[in-house]
Amino acid sequence: MTHIVGFGGYVPERVMTNDEWALLVDTTDEWITQRTGIKRRRIAAPDESTLTLAGNAARMAIKDSGLTPDDIDEIIVATDTPEMYTPDTAALLQDLLGCRNVPTYDLGGSGCAGFVQALDVARARIAFSPRTMLVVGVELITRMLDWSDRSTAVLFGDAAGAVVLGPDPGRARVLEVVSGTDGSAAGILTLAAGGTRNPFNRQTLESGEYNRLVMDGRRVFTEAVARMSQAVSDVLDRIGKTIDDVSLVIPHQANLRIIDAVRKKLQVGEDKVFVNVHEYGNTGSATVPFALWQCVEAGRVSEGDLVILTAFGAGFHWAAAAVQF
Repeated sequence: MTHIVGFGGYVPERVMTNDEWALLVDTTDEWITQRTGIKRRRIAAPDESTLTLAGNAARMAIKDSGLTPDDIDEIIVATDTPEMYTPDTAALLQDLLGCRNVPTYDLGGSGCAGFVQALDVARARIAFSPRTMLVVGVELITRMLDWSDRSTAVLFGDAAGAVVLGPDPGRARVLEVVSGTDGSAAGILTLAAGGTRNPFNRQTLESGEYNRLVMDGRRVFTEAVARMSQAVSDVLDRIGKTIDDVSLVIPHQANLRIIDAVRKKLQVGEDKVFVNVHEYGNTGSATVPFALWQCVEAGRVSEGDLVILTAFGAGFHWAAAAVQF
């Protein structure tokens, strides 16, 4: 069995409003709010990085678990905005936290589905050989975007969320995880520059391709709603439950319209769906663990509650997890 024994979350102090964005690009608070539901997002300070965000959330989760860094046996960091190209952020996090020389690795490229996929990997690792694992979802995406592109830049914010998992009974049990990928839809959400196909070079920099996030909004919407809804149904089928048994759904916070469409497809009331997109925007792989931490901190979940996590992201990847408190 895999149990969550500690939760943590972190966002930078700097709040950026829609009105501030309107001073930089051709947009308004009304335009952003109507299309996305986003009102504010957090922006990392100049002295912050992916590693420092991850470290803050990880320390909180470890402290919450009642353990110490010496108790961590393995670390997974889900991120598409790593501290550097190599080594991975997880290796740097191991050193930052003062953990033993344990295995560490990044799960990257999965977009906003990364944390839930990492949860599945951790669950399998614990089942294979009991251990205590730290799983972090973190993005500092505001430094990776074209701030002159109003169609994408206004959507995102920076954050980190973390959980500590182990085989012994804890705060919540991970009952089941499902996930999937449709690589044929990779082109609908991509940042293509920087790899071997289109490496960083003078031409890439001069053309601005290094931070050009390509997003087909209509197709992303259609895929996201269909895939997240189906993933929720699939994970409930695996555990022999129905949506009526669910106390709370925590979906990826990309866009309020997507969240509402998923809610209606699942036929659940607004009171059963957690939403924080208006305050933080889309924080990528950090969205689900940060929201989960918020729910725990705010007392939104109680003993016996069945909580469903669901997310989608570039790849095109999707995943859902059933967690019993």
